[in-house]
Amino acid sequence: MIAYPSLDPIIIQIGPLAVRWYGLMYLLSFLLGWVLLRRRARRWMPALSVDDLSDLLLWIVLGVIVGGRLGYVLFYNSSYYWSHPQAMLHLWEGGMSFHGGLIGVLLTGWWFARRHKIHFLALADLVIPIVPLGLFFGRIGNFINGELWGRATDLPWGMIFPGAGDQPRHPSQLYEAVLEGVVLFVLLWWSGRRPRPRGWLLGLFLMGYALSRFLVEFVREPDSHLGYLAWGWTMGQWLTLPMVVAAIFLLRPERRSLPS
Repeated sequence: MIAYPSLDPIIIQIGPLAVRWYGLMYLLSFLLGWVLLRRRARRWMPALSVDDLSDLLLWIVLGVIVGGRLGYVLFYNSSYYWSHPQAMLHLWEGGMSFHGGLIGVLLTGWWFARRHKIHFLALADLVIPIVPLGLFFGRIGNFINGELWGRATDLPWGMIFPGAGDQPRHPSQLYEAVLEGVVLFVLLWWSGRRPRPRGWLLGLFLMGYALSRFLVEFVREPDSHLGYLAWGWTMGQWLTLPMVVAAIFLLRPERRSLPS
């Protein structure tokens, strides 16, 4: 068993103002994402100005926050939030859904592409290789918060998380940080070095994330109020299925010869 490096989720607090590790992880992901977005745009979409990219990043941030929150409300705890609608705005209490955030980003990206007369799939391929960095930092934030832990295990790297009982558990947040963050980032960045058919990188991301999330869910503790659904799968696993369908469509063999 490995000792869990317990950290205070709050870095510093001055009166009612608190700076949290989770928020810092989001900030780091957006700052690094901005640097890499400008780098990719200079090569693949030079017509976009710095102001255009700033607007795009703002819409991405809004898509992540609004979509992520609404996704959590609808997919994971709708009955509670229908009874307590004011709690939907309590972002500091946690509760964000990756799948909802992805939908939010795709919708805001579609709006931005239409406004700037850019092919939506080309814009998606510009942005999507950067997304795994946000996933990496987000999962590290989950780990620091001691949340979204894994199922009980007797493996030597099991950890006892605060509030999760006295059984060692899989550090599933770190599994996801590696697979959805590091591995997927390297795969997309390497694949994006040369021209690809439009939507190829988006499809590769959807497939890579879906497979990573589906596998990790087998060792991740399901939400207590949801438990296991049909076939013994979790909500996270069921939500990956539409991603696989979309990925198969974007990666189908006949598209490989299409122009980028």
